[in-house]
Amino acid sequence: MPFYSKLGLIPHKRHTIFKREDGGYHYEQLFGTEGFSGLSSLLYHVNRPTQIKEALESIDVTPEIIQEKSIKSQRFKGFELPEVDDYLESRTPLLFNTDCCLSLAAPKRSLVSYFYKNSAADEVIFVHKGHGKLRTMLGNVSFSSGDYLVIPRGIIYQIDFETEHNRLLLIESTEPVYTPNRYRNTFGQLMEHAPFCERDIRGPNHLECYDEKGDFLIKVKAQHTIHQFIYATHPFNVVGWDGYNFPYAFSIQDFEPITGRVHMPPPIHQTFQSKGFVICSFCPRLYDYHPEAVPSPYHHSNLQSDEVLYYVAGDFMSRNHIQQGDITLHPAGIPHGPHPGVMERSIGQKETHELAVMIDAFKPLKCTRAAIDMSDKDYFKSWLE
Repeated sequence: MPFYSKLGLIPHKRHTIFKREDGGYHYEQLFGTEGFSGLSSLLYHVNRPTQIKEALESIDVTPEIIQEKSIKSQRFKGFELPEVDDYLESRTPLLFNTDCCLSLAAPKRSLVSYFYKNSAADEVIFVHKGHGKLRTMLGNVSFSSGDYLVIPRGIIYQIDFETEHNRLLLIESTEPVYTPNRYRNTFGQLMEHAPFCERDIRGPNHLECYDEKGDFLIKVKAQHTIHQFIYATHPFNVVGWDGYNFPYAFSIQDFEPITGRVHMPPPIHQTFQSKGFVICSFCPRLYDYHPEAVPSPYHHSNLQSDEVLYYVAGDFMSRNHIQQGDITLHPAGIPHGPHPGVMERSIGQKETHELAVMIDAFKPLKCTRAAIDMSDKDYFKSWLE
């Protein structure tokens, strides 16, 4: 995130001696993105963060492409994904390209028997159902339904669920995830016309620091593979840190929709950006107030992006027969728009209570076996009169 934060104990100046109370030294680590030019933080460890005792079996998790070249509109029934105990085993890729991977998960238990780190991608986890605590080496972030959890690559974390029935939408990005450029000034501050501000962003608070030696299993995702290592010290051994690169939570309920006299285009809902896609939040809002406004969206063509919508709650204004947890894919190449009857029903309406997450990917998305298994085979015909 483009604003400075700090937690715990840090020395008065970077790259200088930082002694422990017992006379030993803390170990400094630069935790950054895009080489040495992107966002970064400086971490101070009780023990060196490089102590690997053993390398275990690696597990290939490359998504299997079932449908690679298609421009057919599709609907996937996300709540058909079965619940699974383990957090990583529950993560099920549905759509992906070289920039991002969109997955669903329905984990029943907390991630406590091992630690996890995604070294290949930033993660944005949208919590549809469930609440608990994201525990990381930079501190803890509490979360509940409706929260986006933004976890930069390289963060070691665990998730403690306080609920058994959890539903997550996961977005992995091969490039860093930021807030939209259009809402930030030249200093990185979110401006007055932005639909949210830094006050809405919840960074880590309580910092867990353990000076423990033993056998600590860390599962690291890289190169479409889960690499398993035994570390000699507890990975949560950071006594303090400061900088701009850290995990945080942002609630979709804190997104303040932008409205106008006539229908506003989807970019006004943008919440996050990366190089190959954007993430938008469709939230409850007042409709357009021109006396002859048509509140429903107009038909449009995605000529350079595949549009994915994840339906969270409410009656989504442009669709018929959509359920919670459904995902629709409208690929580039053919126009799409409101279902029959939607435009007519919207005229005269004053507000909508819809809640949805949209991902616009700039490269074609490929479908996995799991996506095809939960697809509505006739969805592309649903615009017929």
